[in-house]
Amino acid sequence: MVRKAVIAGNWKMNKTVSEAVELISDLKSLIADVIDVEIVVAPPFLAIYRVAQEAKGFNIHVSAQDLFWEEEGAYTGAVSPKMLSDVGCEYVIIGHSERRQYFGETDETVNKKIQSSLQHGLIPIFCVGETLQHREAGETFSIIEAQVRRGLSGLSPSDMEDVIIAYEPVWAIGTGRTATGEQAEEIHSFIRKLLKEIYKDTADSIRILYGGSVKPDNIDGLMAKPNIDGALVGGASLKADDFARIVKYQR
Repeated sequence: MVRKAVIAGNWKMNKTVSEAVELISDLKSLIADVIDVEIVVAPPFLAIYRVAQEAKGFNIHVSAQDLFWEEEGAYTGAVSPKMLSDVGCEYVIIGHSERRQYFGETDETVNKKIQSSLQHGLIPIFCVGETLQHREAGETFSIIEAQVRRGLSGLSPSDMEDVIIAYEPVWAIGTGRTATGEQAEEIHSFIRKLLKEIYKDTADSIRILYGGSVKPDNIDGLMAKPNIDGALVGGASLKADDFARIVKYQR
């Protein structure tokens, strides 16, 4: 089965609104001719509306970096899926290791957020990954399996048609260390087999992205692997030229 590649840029806590608009404006001209890759950018909350307006008419989709699972209510500081849809969001990153590390995200809250995003027509980019300690202790596969099973608990095969999974080894995020193509493919293949066990026929259509110090000089090798369907890009997505080169990876 041919799965359409997804290249998503997570801008994290970078760019003011004006800087975000400038970046998306620069990016538009560089990737205007790309039609065979699903391009997604995830600016900070405050810039989502302006970036979505600027991206209209181009093959650029807008994602949030997080959400809260309730539609509205007394949840100070939270942003609901309904609010995100209203400002032009189509995707949302859920369960990123930085949310787990700094903000107390758990597999259970990740699951609530995934279910809420699907109910409101948002495509979740569901992140899983092990720490260096997990890897060195030989716990990588058990950690990934637990995150996948708990995060996707209660989701049906039809729900999974709208879910994207991102494997991000925590030890490779922002460290300059990248999993080799072989290391990444090993985990992607493991996730694919796990999905086949849970969802059977649907599993082959689910896109699995790699994230963790993805750069222009390593994207080609990563994308050559059969179970790597795209990338969730951090720092390199903040530079239009670098991100465009990643989007235009060499087949």
